[in-house]
Amino acid sequence: VGHPIEASIAISYLIFDGVMERHPGLKICVSHGGGYLPSYAGRMDHAYHAREDVREGLPNPPTHYLKQFYFDSIVFEPDQLEFLINKYGADHILLGTDYPYDMGETDPIGLLQKVTNLSEEELTKVRGGNAIELLNLK
Repeated sequence: VGHPIEASIAISYLIFDGVMERHPGLKICVSHGGGYLPSYAGRMDHAYHAREDVREGLPNPPTHYLKQFYFDSIVFEPDQLEFLINKYGADHILLGTDYPYDMGETDPIGLLQKVTNLSEEELTKVRGGNAIELLNLK
């Protein structure tokens, strides 16, 4: 339970402290599918619109900055992976394993293949194409 919460907190600080605004080219990959934050991003935007102190230093709502992040695929359920891909795009998802830890995804390719609405191009991106691009290995 701890790692996804920690990832959510770290992303929140990067957004609300203005790091992503000051460094729009910064590329960050967040493990564990970004923790709980990607599926709870609406609350951040609600706070942005409801509270002036949340908007301080941020010309855009938090979800604008969330779209700058990359997320790994370690979410354990096909519907959660499908949500992540639909919300943030296949080009922002990297195949994750968490190897060698015992909480890792035992069949990351199998999990990806259970997301039935992906094109072959999207599968190729998540299976390694995005990592190649992100790390400038081409």
